[in-house]
Amino acid sequence: MQFRNLALEWIRGDPDPETRAELEALIASDDDDELEARVGSSLQFGTAGIRGRVGAGSARMNRAVVIKTTAGLVEYLRDKGRSGGPVVLGYDGRTSSRQFAEDAAGVLVAAGIEVRFFEGTAPTPLVSFAARQLGAEAAIVVTASHNPPIDNGYKVYDANSAQIIPPVDGEIASEIEAVGPANQVPRREGVLDGTSDLGTPLAGMEKQYIVEMLAFRDPPPPGPSPRIAYTALHGVGGPLAVKALAAAGHQSVVVVPEQFDPDGRFPTVAFPNPEEPGAMDMVESLGSVEAVDLVIANDPDADRLAVSVPDTGGWRRLSGNEIGVLLADFVLRRLGTGSGDLVINSIVSSPMLGAVAAAHGARFEQTLTGFKWIANAAMDLEREGLRFVFGYEEALGFAVGPMVRDKDGISAAVWFADLVAAEAGHGRTVLDRLSDLWEEHGLWMSAQHSVQRSGSDGAMEIAAAMGRLRTALPEEIAGHSVVGVTDFAEAAADRPRWLPATNLIVLHLEGGSRVLARPSGTEPKLKFYADVRGAGEPADVAAAATGLAEGLAAATGLLRVAAARHFPSDVVSGAAIGIGSALLVHAIRF
Repeated sequence: MQFRNLALEWIRGDPDPETRAELEALIASDDDDELEARVGSSLQFGTAGIRGRVGAGSARMNRAVVIKTTAGLVEYLRDKGRSGGPVVLGYDGRTSSRQFAEDAAGVLVAAGIEVRFFEGTAPTPLVSFAARQLGAEAAIVVTASHNPPIDNGYKVYDANSAQIIPPVDGEIASEIEAVGPANQVPRREGVLDGTSDLGTPLAGMEKQYIVEMLAFRDPPPPGPSPRIAYTALHGVGGPLAVKALAAAGHQSVVVVPEQFDPDGRFPTVAFPNPEEPGAMDMVESLGSVEAVDLVIANDPDADRLAVSVPDTGGWRRLSGNEIGVLLADFVLRRLGTGSGDLVINSIVSSPMLGAVAAAHGARFEQTLTGFKWIANAAMDLEREGLRFVFGYEEALGFAVGPMVRDKDGISAAVWFADLVAAEAGHGRTVLDRLSDLWEEHGLWMSAQHSVQRSGSDGAMEIAAAMGRLRTALPEEIAGHSVVGVTDFAEAAADRPRWLPATNLIVLHLEGGSRVLARPSGTEPKLKFYADVRGAGEPADVAAAATGLAEGLAAATGLLRVAAARHFPSDVVSGAAIGIGSALLVHAIRF
């Protein structure tokens, strides 16, 4: 009855007849579990804004949620005396994004706030860039980035053109909670059609973006420009990526035509995330046919970059950490001035970046997961006289220079093409350069393992797993002794503001390796990371990292129920997880 009443209340305030009918059908079906999933909670700001499945109810992405969220943002801007400046608005190619953007623009304009909007879909980094160029009070991007087609989301950028961080996100969330029914929020129609005097289309931003990118890069590196195969994965980055590459001298680009135009159905990929198996199959196949030197992909909102390079027997897909250390080394070699330069990565990304930075005399910092933290750390340290030149996250997010205060898959693509050209000029490949870096700084390999647990029961299970790590610390993981632990839920006062209290545990292992556990900020997952510094063949060290990540998953207890159905209890019990348990984990699939 509780959730039925909440659903009825939501229906009374929902301006969209389709989602009203959706909830009414659920009430009629007496599906209490589904009603709880729809109205038992509200979407919250996470690692990258609010994000969720499109559908009816407060816990889904829909027009009512977008309207209330925008109304809360309006009140926040008014409270801070910032409602006189413009708000930049962009949206991606998902099927609901144009409508959500129109609703957001309508709320802003009705509140007397000038909206500067892109006339069509826009890459996320271009929106952040435009906000900085215009000195906007805030920016909004309607996007779910690389999430499944059923999802959408809403990112908010602060006046510094970086995504919001605490306490701002909490203050906006409080304003959203105070907003009444969505259908009572004043809203203008037709803003994105150019029929409002407070909505102004943006022009010339792509040209300005390319000019600034080339200015930071100048001069271009020597060496023959590579032949490139590119895919936009049905996203919005294709036209700007091709223009930017051409402007940088990389004009030999072939694209996957079936994936070039925005299509929110993502018809050729099961999951539009270039990290996922199969997502890059078409562009790698095109690369083979065209005999290209480099294969690159942007995710659907073009803030991520994936790379494959030729290797014996086919294509070698580089990990986010490999791309990150290669780009960092290249940027520092091209632009480095010594101790004044700054490179940053997230705490779950490879510590190898620190060794690369030290070799160039640059400053190295780590932040919480989320590029909003990298951007804010960069700005803080720039005020101390440092120059931010590069930042990255292992999940294929990269930023070269201060041009965009977010991850940017388009400028990163240009810089990686430059790297390929520079190495080719010396008769070498990027894999040769990666081997050099391993020789100079040690062979670092990383792996990740995730366990998904949906719904309220899943959230409790994830919380319990993190609790078990805190109260029953493993003595070893996959044969590696645990020699220390850092719990980022504690001692935040002793760390810089870009490493505040968060639900992250780092286990330090003998020999300098480590494993980490944290709940995802955008998906119902518990994520495990391993970084191994070892000797021998890269494949063997990579296998050790995989065993560590999966071994830590076993140590949390999330795998024991499934394992007990197939293996004796003495194999899966106890706090210490050894080699046998790590091998066992390989046999379990979720």
